[in-house]
Amino acid sequence: MVLKFLIEKEFKQMRRNPVIPRLIVLFPCMMMILMPWAANLEIKYNNLAVVDADHSATSRRLVEKVASTDYFNLVANAPDYGRSLECVERGEADIILEIPDHFEKGLATGQPVEVQISANAVNGTKGGLGSSYLTTVVNDFVAQETGAPDAARLSVLNLYNPHQDYKLFMVPALLVVLLTLVSGFLPALNIVGEKETGTIEQINVTPLGKSAFILGKLIPYWVVGLVVLTIAMALAALLYGIVPVGSVGLIYFFSGVFILTISGFGLLISNYSGTMQQAMFVMFFFLIVFILMSGLFTPVRSMPQWAQWMAAFNPLTYFIQVMRMLFLKGCGLSDLWPQLGKLLSFMSVFAVAAVWSYRKTNG
Repeated sequence: MVLKFLIEKEFKQMRRNPVIPRLIVLFPCMMMILMPWAANLEIKYNNLAVVDADHSATSRRLVEKVASTDYFNLVANAPDYGRSLECVERGEADIILEIPDHFEKGLATGQPVEVQISANAVNGTKGGLGSSYLTTVVNDFVAQETGAPDAARLSVLNLYNPHQDYKLFMVPALLVVLLTLVSGFLPALNIVGEKETGTIEQINVTPLGKSAFILGKLIPYWVVGLVVLTIAMALAALLYGIVPVGSVGLIYFFSGVFILTISGFGLLISNYSGTMQQAMFVMFFFLIVFILMSGLFTPVRSMPQWAQWMAAFNPLTYFIQVMRMLFLKGCGLSDLWPQLGKLLSFMSVFAVAAVWSYRKTNG
């Protein structure tokens, strides 16, 4: 019953605040209208899966030539195209090189051979550049072997994002950034604001437990985050025609877990902050690091090893993966267990830390 009144108090405070209701509506509008047009990517180190149906010395030399470049990392030699496509679906490979049967014989006799390149075009820029790099390497190899650079016909197939529209890749990640900013900053400023106004002292003298107090702070912003997500998804559908291929229910489920995670982190920051200015600067610092190290603009695999380790401890990294897999690949829950486990771990750590760090005597 006490928790009910505490949640009711939080919603009343939001309604009386002239900024928060406008922020809930205007922020997703500005994010969805402006941000999808403001991104560009440079790609390096595409994971490569090879399907070698020829098994000849020439085909092996081609694979070695491709793998020796800085642009490709050979991760699988698949027996058939279906197995290589499974590597792409699991996120283990970014591009497939399929070498046909009689490849060596065709080059030796001067007959045209067709080499197929299949690129994961969820990230249209990465898929396009990867295909372009691989096409160049294959053409150079054919020219060296035959003296005729057009002896091989290349067939390029863009998977998941056939038109290589980068907005299809960016919009799901921008939804993550939107939820991070709203669900991170608002809870972080809430407790500090009550410290500055002195209202938290009235709560501290009540028998309300710390867990109930933190839960009463989390639930309202969990609701706000889901409302913001709904507005942003509606705008993405109306403005760009971008709708999730996967389950909408899974999107809301993972979003609910992520909102609790980042809200718990915001409350943790507020517990150690004495003023709103301090809370804003600390939260801004962490969120900038989270966003830049999440794979939003550059693939995590293209980062230095130390940066990849940092990204592994970033909840945004896994939620961005989830949103892109649901929006573009249509993955199910069975494909998202690793990300779910990590997000639940982050949520538990931040929630427990927020409860532990709150001191009623510090009001």
